[in-house]
Amino acid sequence: MPEFRHDTARLTLRDWREADWPEFWRVTNTAAVMRWLGGVQDEAGRAAAQARVEGYRADHGHTFWVVERREDGALLGFCGLKRSNQAGGPQGMMEVGWRLREDAWGQGYAKEAAAAALDLAFHRFGADEVIALTVQNNAASWGLMIRLGMQRREDLDFDSPDFDPANPRIIAYAIARETWEAA
Repeated sequence: MPEFRHDTARLTLRDWREADWPEFWRVTNTAAVMRWLGGVQDEAGRAAAQARVEGYRADHGHTFWVVERREDGALLGFCGLKRSNQAGGPQGMMEVGWRLREDAWGQGYAKEAAAAALDLAFHRFGADEVIALTVQNNAASWGLMIRLGMQRREDLDFDSPDFDPANPRIIAYAIARETWEAA
């Protein structure tokens, strides 16, 4: 499979290199970043996450790609596409997701990367609809979903204690290709 790379105005979304993983975990495996993602991951959790991300690309040709700032090459986190596979949730739907380091928050990077991923979902990978999932209390995440033009899909909500055991509700947003193209 040829190496994937997609540039936006300020970012590059690209395939992972083995050397990316230590830096990714250094900048994203923090209490603040992992607050709504099940908490800081131990070595086994990090290895399992890495295997999942690498498996998405092998299985589907897309994944949560590295997000790199073009200006200085800094690894900001990941953003991209997978097939929804969370136990109890919608299975097999195209899902957009992101995770950025804390010092990259509030600068529009997540929206820029997610918009690029949505465009790729519809125009390169042939999706008719893309969903995004988050825990109910993660207002920053679902706020971005709204800013991307996504609509609430309560029919896809489900419970999972994996991310926020105190409030296990996972909420869904979605956007159809026609809506994305009309925006």
